[in-house]
Amino acid sequence: MAGLSFAGARVASTAAAAGESVFFQYFHETWPTITDTLPTVANRGYDGIWIQAPQESALSWSDQESRNDPPLGYQPVDFRSFDSEFGTEEDFQCLIDTAHENDLEVYVDCVMNHMAANRGYDFPQFDEKHFHTHVSSIDDWDDEHQVEHGDLLGLKDLAQLESHGHEDTAPHVREQLREYMKKIADFGADGYRYDAVKHIDPEYWERYANRWADEFDMNRVGEVLAGTVDYVRTYINTGMNALDYPLYWVLDDVFDYGDMSRLEGAGVTTQDPWHSWPFVQNHDEGAPPQYHLAYAHVLTIEGTPLVYNLYPTEILDDDAITNMVWVKTNLAGGTTYWRHTDSDLAIYERDNTLLVGLNNDTSEWHGDRVYTTWRNETLTDYSGTAADVTVDGDGWVEIWVPPEGWVFYAPY
Repeated sequence: MAGLSFAGARVASTAAAAGESVFFQYFHETWPTITDTLPTVANRGYDGIWIQAPQESALSWSDQESRNDPPLGYQPVDFRSFDSEFGTEEDFQCLIDTAHENDLEVYVDCVMNHMAANRGYDFPQFDEKHFHTHVSSIDDWDDEHQVEHGDLLGLKDLAQLESHGHEDTAPHVREQLREYMKKIADFGADGYRYDAVKHIDPEYWERYANRWADEFDMNRVGEVLAGTVDYVRTYINTGMNALDYPLYWVLDDVFDYGDMSRLEGAGVTTQDPWHSWPFVQNHDEGAPPQYHLAYAHVLTIEGTPLVYNLYPTEILDDDAITNMVWVKTNLAGGTTYWRHTDSDLAIYERDNTLLVGLNNDTSEWHGDRVYTTWRNETLTDYSGTAADVTVDGDGWVEIWVPPEGWVFYAPY
């Protein structure tokens, strides 16, 4: 595979003015196992991790048919206890403390839409009056009321804003959720990853959850599983960042030997990079066939990328990904300028910091002469796959990209 050299041994002259964060989605392991690996995560250049929900939940390791089937932590039973399948509260505290000792932030999955399935309304903090009971399952995914009030995959839907009985029970639900968010913050976590955001009315996020996050000095990124940028930005506007699902659906097609020109202008990242978290895959969505090429894009564009693998130690040992993380955290910065796109080749510049070329042709090199913001500058390829190039006095340079490969050009 092209691009396997590790460029971290040398730092380009642009590094002081560039460099952007990368997070690692660290799932499918116990808190002690993750804790033991955190020095390696930091050594690979990551700035933070996102971990699974810590509260007491239904399902155990023995319930899984495979490593992520079903995923653990998404069926809450009691928000007040953080003793779970992943470890004890003491283990959870040790993980966060160790992460901070290694200069890693910790984002914690926060599940507030629902409680566990297959147990009726039998929960220590709630009973039937605290749930939406008038919709049942979600049958029409285009019906906003069903999506926000129905039981997602059989999971009992909490009523955060309104009650459907004779009592005003929503304040109790919000009080319990606020204490849940506070408990995560009290352990010293740095942020939340909100689960199932679109299944709760935006009013809840704007009036309550995001204000509580501000009160607790916590960052947040939401899972808004939708394909349109405008829809996702509805929730961003309540006061959160968002996983870039609109971009993901494009990546899933493009990096299946598709049309590279579709990358230009795709996703939340191109309209609102300050709030976008792009990704190639996660525990819900698979990776496209051109896995490394997709990461070469996600780890050089604007936004805060998330890196994930079903087996975390496998990706931590992937030199190609480690090199891309180094490029993102040391070289990438500034506005994106698209310099060339066609069905096989995409070339874009991060303003005067990084020039990226991606080629999804499996057999031929592709290249082009493109305009840049540099003048009379020699650029070196930090992927280790192509020769140095020189930008002329008018800002033009010719670059070539190997088959199904990538180049990362920046000044020495």
